[in-house]
Parts: sequence; C-alpha cells; structure tokens
Amino acid sequence: MKFKTFALALATAASTTLALPAAAQFAKPEDAIKYRQSTLFVIGQHFSRIGAMVNGKAPFDAKAAQADAEVIASLAALPWTGFGPGTDKAAPNKSKPEVWSDSAKFTEHAQKFEAEAPKLLAAAKSGNLDQIKAAFGPTANSCKSCHDNFRAR
Repeated sequence: MKFKTFALALATAASTTLALPAAAQFAKPEDAIKYRQSTLFVIGQHFSRIGAMVNGKAPFDAKAAQADAEVIASLAALPWTGFGPGTDKAAPNKSKPEVWSDSAKFTEHAQKFEAEAPKLLAAAKSGNLDQIKAAFGPTANSCKSCHDNFRAR
C-alpha cells in the first residue's frame, strides 16, 4: 500500500512539473525561439504525412495516420509559450510583429489549433479515411489562418 501511495505521489509530482509554463525553462529568448520552431517543425512534419494520405499522394495507412495524429495532438499546446517577451527581436524568426501587438487574436488562433488537433486524433483513431479527411480540413485551416495572420513569408 505504501508503494502505491508513493507511486501516485511521484506521478503527481512529475505531471505537475511537466505542466509548468515552458517560459520558465528558457534562459534566453533564443532558446524560446528554438523551442517553438522545433515544436512547430515536428507538428508540421506529422501533419504533412497525414496530408499526403488525405490528398492521395501517399497510400493510406491507418496506423501511421493515428501515430501522426497522436504526435500532433500531444504537441498542440506546446509552441505558444515560446512566443514570450523578448522573442520578437531575438534570433531570426518568421513571426510577424502582430503576434505581440495583437496577442489576443494570436491566442485565439493558437486555441483554435489546440481544439482541432484532438478532433483529428479522434478521426484518425477511427481508422476511416473519410473521417480523417473531414477533420483534416478544419485543422489545416486553423494552421493556415494563423500563418496568414502571424507568419512572415
């Protein structure tokens, strides 16, 4: 019984530690930029794999689609803390100034993506390509909308 209590306490402590704001982890603005860029890159790679299946450019593989959607859903909330104070002028990045000047709208876009990612995962778990296609469109639109408004080309 003591072991179960200890294990539960350890798991709770670990999850609490993981939930701390990522901004507290960055020693320099450049670190935050690398973090957000890396996270968004990984999301983009997995999203592209699903997109290739959805658009008929790659054979449909239900297991791969689910695995990719799991990565996307698990990372969806991470990049946004990398847009903290000072990260607008540090290392080269493609963020428009509007990320900081219209942070409410930026946050709205981030939250939209965070809401769509689990829907894509649920569709991928169905193993049904039509359901994945139906969820892929709104998720892709949430990405595109944010890029159109907040990413320099």
